[in-house]
Amino acid sequence: NMNFLSGIWWSLPLVLFWATPPVTSSWWYMGAVGSSRVMCDNVPGLVSRQRQLCRRHPEAMLSIGRGVAAWTAECQHQFRRHRWDCNALERGQRLLGRVLLRSSRESAFVHAISSAGVVFAITRACSQGELKSCSCDPKKKGSAKDSKGHFDWGGCSDNIDYGIKFARAFVDAKERKGKDARALMNLHNNRAGRKAVKRFLKQECKCHGVSGSCTLRTCWLAMADFRKTGDYLWKKYNGAIQVVMNQDGTGFTVANKRFKKPTKNDLVYFESSPDYCIRDRDVGSLGTAGRVCNQTSRGMDSCEVMCCGRGYDTSRVSRMTKCECKFHWCCAVRCQDCLEVVDIHTCKAPKSAGWISRT
Repeated sequence: NMNFLSGIWWSLPLVLFWATPPVTSSWWYMGAVGSSRVMCDNVPGLVSRQRQLCRRHPEAMLSIGRGVAAWTAECQHQFRRHRWDCNALERGQRLLGRVLLRSSRESAFVHAISSAGVVFAITRACSQGELKSCSCDPKKKGSAKDSKGHFDWGGCSDNIDYGIKFARAFVDAKERKGKDARALMNLHNNRAGRKAVKRFLKQECKCHGVSGSCTLRTCWLAMADFRKTGDYLWKKYNGAIQVVMNQDGTGFTVANKRFKKPTKNDLVYFESSPDYCIRDRDVGSLGTAGRVCNQTSRGMDSCEVMCCGRGYDTSRVSRMTKCECKFHWCCAVRCQDCLEVVDIHTCKAPKSAGWISRT
């Protein structure tokens, strides 16, 4: 779908730290059927190593585009009840670029989830035979043993090691050109995202034998749904560790000595997040004016927290819902359509609703 592909190229470099302008669908079509060198050389924002990989594996760029879609949706799902809701991805690439310029927890999460999205997409493409450079995991052959006994490797095990290797080479290439603190932070969070996908690789088996008995088993390794990776990285976001560079500039030390040293699985950040209450271009904040809040919640989506103490407006709306559902033997559930009247609460705008100016 060319409309989908046309959005890839401004989204993809967000994985690489900055957003680039969108590419027209006609340009993409010409690139897809023509020279991969021409296509890759016309993508703005790529460093030389990324261009080399693009020329060598042009079909992988389409898979990365699917990864961008997956991690964007997952980011928005995880932040759906928060003041910063990851929707800057849709409303303005420059806004998300501003978020990534800060060394905040949100930036740490975006780098981790985007790196994970590339691993997931490339690995899936390998298993589905879409890439010339890889296939199913070649190491999963012959017989093996687990807690249930012996089994034979069969089917198509996800080649997660190739997905991680490709993602590391492509996503990390831009950061490896720099030796500063921010580059080290991004590399750490990128790696945490890649490791998160592999954490949820699971063994699946099929039984063979009389009446389905498991006298013989064929097994393979498969990635779990991407939501598991998203949920895991969300927990890491909530437990992210603030760090400072060590004296020789080769790594991190915790900013607060009371906290534990970060592991390779933890997310790290340097600076505290803004409150995201008001529209502020410099920090990539759209503000919370007009956001729906939950009047009965005591969490981050409560009207008190979401609206930053500004109050909220209430409107009464009617909507159709399924009601009076009954189970009918066998095997259907039939429901009535009912008109329901509900109150929707939305955050008030601040007295000055425009963008903050720092001039």
